[in-house]
Amino acid sequence: MRDQNEIRLAPWREKIYTVIFGTDTKAGKLFDIILLIIIFASVIGVMLETVDSVTAVIGRELYILEWGFTIFFTLEYILRLISARKPLRYAFSFYGIIDFIAIIPTYLATFLTGGHYLLVVRALRLMRIFRIFKAAKFLKESTLIVNALKNSREKIAVFLVFVLLLVTLVGSIMYFVEGGSNPEFSSIPESIYWAIVTLTTVGYGDIHPISPLGQFLAAILMIMGYGVIAVPTGIVSAELVRSDKPPSQEITCRACGKSGHMDRAKYCDNCGTPLFDHISSQETL
Repeated sequence: MRDQNEIRLAPWREKIYTVIFGTDTKAGKLFDIILLIIIFASVIGVMLETVDSVTAVIGRELYILEWGFTIFFTLEYILRLISARKPLRYAFSFYGIIDFIAIIPTYLATFLTGGHYLLVVRALRLMRIFRIFKAAKFLKESTLIVNALKNSREKIAVFLVFVLLLVTLVGSIMYFVEGGSNPEFSSIPESIYWAIVTLTTVGYGDIHPISPLGQFLAAILMIMGYGVIAVPTGIVSAELVRSDKPPSQEITCRACGKSGHMDRAKYCDNCGTPLFDHISSQETL
């Protein structure tokens, strides 16, 4: 039964609404898939325009394609406004704002040089894939990750403080070891920058020690870098495992002494002894 408060559209607007907003219909899903392909092609086109060797060959074609994409997205946005049951609500929604931003840069480019490069924001429209393929089932997993990060924020904060102290200490030592003979270690901040790059195993190579003692300290810091990467990963992984476990009961088994049984468990999962007196008495009867 249709809700009495639901706004009824004209038949032609209802058909447009079914195609554009109806991800549950065959026509709506096909339209959204085609839309995603066009969005992806548009983003690739904008990226190619920044390559001089490509624009020298097909620059005019890319320009024409870009205006074609913009006209298509403009018509699509207008149709969404026309067919939406609450146009203002759509216009100021997350997807509505993204749809509007996706078409503005091309028009701005007629007044501002290089404004069309902002069209890469169209990539945000690819988020519609979550609506098309019903990826809402992954929201539970994403919530699990967010909760794990929240629960481990204190441990990660302590770890980051330790890392900051470590790079400050090592950077200061390297300044005194290399500062006199190596112009690359011209100050303690420069040395700390080197320590951060080395500890995180990035290793740009723009600054490197030349003395034997400096190279020895650098080798130790590089080895420590692997441990630094593993620590936050282990903290978050432990929280993920803990969050993914079903809630447990803090009931101690009288037979084996095990605690932390599964939620709503009636028997010990270690030895099978009843956890509650009434279960034991009923079985006796």
